[in-house]
Amino acid sequence: MFERTEDATHASLRAGFRWSLPDRFNIGAACADVHAATALAMIEIVDGDVREHTFGQVTERSGRVANALVGLGIARGDRVGVLLPQGLDVAVAHLAVYKLGAVAVPLTQLFGPEAVRHRLADSGAKAVLTDATTLDMVAEVAAELGDVTVIVTGSRAAAPHHALDDLLASASARVDVAPTGPDDPAVLIYTSGTTGAPKGALHGHRVLFGHLPGFELMFDLFPQGEDRMWTPADWAWIGGLLDALLPTWFHGRPIVAAPGRRFDPEWAVDLMVDHRVTTTFLPPTALKLMRQADIDGGGLRLRSVMSGGEPLGGEMLAWGREHLGVTVNEIYGQTEANLLVGNSADIWDVRAGSMGRPFPGHDLAILRSDGTIADPEQDGEIVVRAPDPVMMLGYWGQPEATERKYVDVAREGGSDRWLRTGDLGRVDGDGYFWFTSRDDDVIISAGYRIGPAEIEECILG
Repeated sequence: MFERTEDATHASLRAGFRWSLPDRFNIGAACADVHAATALAMIEIVDGDVREHTFGQVTERSGRVANALVGLGIARGDRVGVLLPQGLDVAVAHLAVYKLGAVAVPLTQLFGPEAVRHRLADSGAKAVLTDATTLDMVAEVAAELGDVTVIVTGSRAAAPHHALDDLLASASARVDVAPTGPDDPAVLIYTSGTTGAPKGALHGHRVLFGHLPGFELMFDLFPQGEDRMWTPADWAWIGGLLDALLPTWFHGRPIVAAPGRRFDPEWAVDLMVDHRVTTTFLPPTALKLMRQADIDGGGLRLRSVMSGGEPLGGEMLAWGREHLGVTVNEIYGQTEANLLVGNSADIWDVRAGSMGRPFPGHDLAILRSDGTIADPEQDGEIVVRAPDPVMMLGYWGQPEATERKYVDVAREGGSDRWLRTGDLGRVDGDGYFWFTSRDDDVIISAGYRIGPAEIEECILG
């Protein structure tokens, strides 16, 4: 999308950018089938063992999983829960669901039964893929809901559940990829709110295109050379899924996968050194733990590091330059519209404490309390101009909530429609955005947005 040139600037990249989406696009095919079959797709770490998977193997397995799902009655438009740790199974499950034209519902193993129950029930999921770690919880929830098929990876399964390996044994690898367009639904990711239960943000296949400008620039013109990606962020979150896994595979580059665990700075450094990681998304909490541990980054091969979720500050940026060998690029986004603003240290200056500048293809502004667009250095709500391919299609089953997420702002000769982020901030005279606070009760912890209802669930047990 972008080429490295000596005279590239933020202004020139924005001025020269235009969205051009194809009439037909399917994330599942674009992230595997089009690449060389022998090209490395994933380095998977399982119980200390290292397994390498090629794009040919990913294509074949995702085709088999897709046909296995068809055999269980999954059709275009159906929702399928995916509750699996980082690894081949979760990535392949996503591609399989997309290839069918069905809708993936990412679920993290951090969720308790109430969170899983709400998402499966609200989405009307017909099936859910899980593993032995969370099978008991998922099975209990599925039994309560009554019409959710449970598929278990990596182990045997007793009726009425299905073992994925048994299903794949008789499934063909050849699958007719659904002729989806950019606006056809692909993924339903639930986001925290201040009132009531979390809402599902429904994204179309276009969402991958919407992430590409920010992805390429926050990793300083990805891909380059022998780039390899890794992030400790769960692929169930929009950050792990669309800031790392899917764009990396769209570009035909390998990603390192390791199941979730409590973040260990020394382990993280060893992983990146051993597997020659060049680009990584490290949440602020991970960077802080690495700094506290006084890690030795001498063996790292990093050329670009991204972080987001909360401001890092000047001291952390200085630490990154000294110990990681790079300037950490901060970014800003949310589940409804992600990778909107950020930095690309190779192209424009990074200002400590700032979220960065709008990536090409995304227009942002500050909305005053009177409903007008603010001038530089004035506080207000951060808003994003619609339409934008990175924006959600809408909240699942909640048209009124979707409408409230937008605001029409008058301008000379008409009006513009803007998505309201719920985040307060300002923009300076050079176009850098600065976060001030939330205008609601959402808490940001370790890069994740957590609503009060979810905190109450944890407290009450």
